[in-house]
Amino acid sequence: MTSDLLAPLDLAFWNIESARHPMHLGALGVFAAHSPAAGAHAADLLAARAAAVPGLRMRIRDVWQPLAFGSATREPAADFEPLDHVLLHAPTADFQAEAGRLMERPLERGRPPWEAHVLPGEDGVSFAVLFKFHHALADGLRALMLAAAIMDPMDLPEPRPRPAEPPRGLFPDVRRLPDLLRGTLSDVGRALDIGASVARATLAAQSSPALTSAPTGTRRTAGVVIDLDDVHRVRKTVGGTVNDVLIAVVAGALRRWLDERGDGSEGVAPRALIPVSRRRPRTAQPQGNRLSGYLIRLPVDDPDPLGRLRAVRTEMDRNKDAGPNRGAGAVALLADHVPPLGHRLGGPVVGQAARLLFDILVTSVPLPSLGLKLGGCPLTEVYPFAPLARGQALAVAVSTYRGSVHYGLVADAEAVPDLDLLARSLTEEVRALITACTP
Repeated sequence: MTSDLLAPLDLAFWNIESARHPMHLGALGVFAAHSPAAGAHAADLLAARAAAVPGLRMRIRDVWQPLAFGSATREPAADFEPLDHVLLHAPTADFQAEAGRLMERPLERGRPPWEAHVLPGEDGVSFAVLFKFHHALADGLRALMLAAAIMDPMDLPEPRPRPAEPPRGLFPDVRRLPDLLRGTLSDVGRALDIGASVARATLAAQSSPALTSAPTGTRRTAGVVIDLDDVHRVRKTVGGTVNDVLIAVVAGALRRWLDERGDGSEGVAPRALIPVSRRRPRTAQPQGNRLSGYLIRLPVDDPDPLGRLRAVRTEMDRNKDAGPNRGAGAVALLADHVPPLGHRLGGPVVGQAARLLFDILVTSVPLPSLGLKLGGCPLTEVYPFAPLARGQALAVAVSTYRGSVHYGLVADAEAVPDLDLLARSLTEEVRALITACTP
């Protein structure tokens, strides 16, 4: 293993973190246990396997090199001890309540930035594992690859290696200067285009106070399972994609939640950031983040379930026509145009400005269609959790696994004490869509 400098977006995630806004993502997996000791056995397996996964041995260290002033490097940790990262807890009756408390705690920055918390169930027939990965170490797809590497082995196709890049000299090849110049001008044009789109997106924003929060550092999580067949039924009736339906379900659930808690949904159309992976699932890719995004307005104020779905589909089609490299949602790509020192000095400012760019994060994390196991125990449920940006009260992550859709909700525990009400609203919105699609 060798050391490498963090890519600009990884560095941005590393520097915008604060004690009350940790920048780790997570996933809570629930397993069917074959014995009351299955949780303890799973913890032993995870610790033993983690030692053999190079990506889990990497720590992040700040550096002050002349050519990367104010950057950070990802390097092997010589003192890596898996038992420090795989923690076995006392039996619990509520996996989500325990996950919320654990998501509050920032990862220790001097060690490889990940943890696995094994939570035995009090019933003795199930246990859960909460994985936490710092966003500077991995995006959602990369985190999935790291977590899968310490599960029971699966027969998967080998990733296709990327062509090796030629070694870089001290000065660029003069024969490539015209191409480099054109690329630089194109990057500058794209950065200006994204910046203008961000500015336009912040105008006439219509959100809700329920989606904003003073930083308390507290966290609450909830999970919802929806039948994928129901989602396909709606999609086949109305058109669009599965993702369009899943985003529309969030919009409808927010409407129900706001109305029931008394905040009201009239005129509310919050800006949702929809991350888009630029990583190829079956191709060996660099560590860290390969992300862009789309920005859409959630039609929370539309009383018609099918009208909300049509509005989401229209906005998503518009984003796809523009592509993931342009538009306000591609704001993550601006990190490539900021020098390392700018990330170090400007990280806290960027963290403060997140709520000016979007009101809620709605992200999708793909999972393999094959069933995952740990110690022979099958994974039955999996809830992804996204980081909660400063000034925002709620983030939504979605995964599809073995015929079911799993929504993972993360909220500021003080700002959203009724997260269970929002979770129930997701299920009610799916029923409303099915009813609207039934002749």
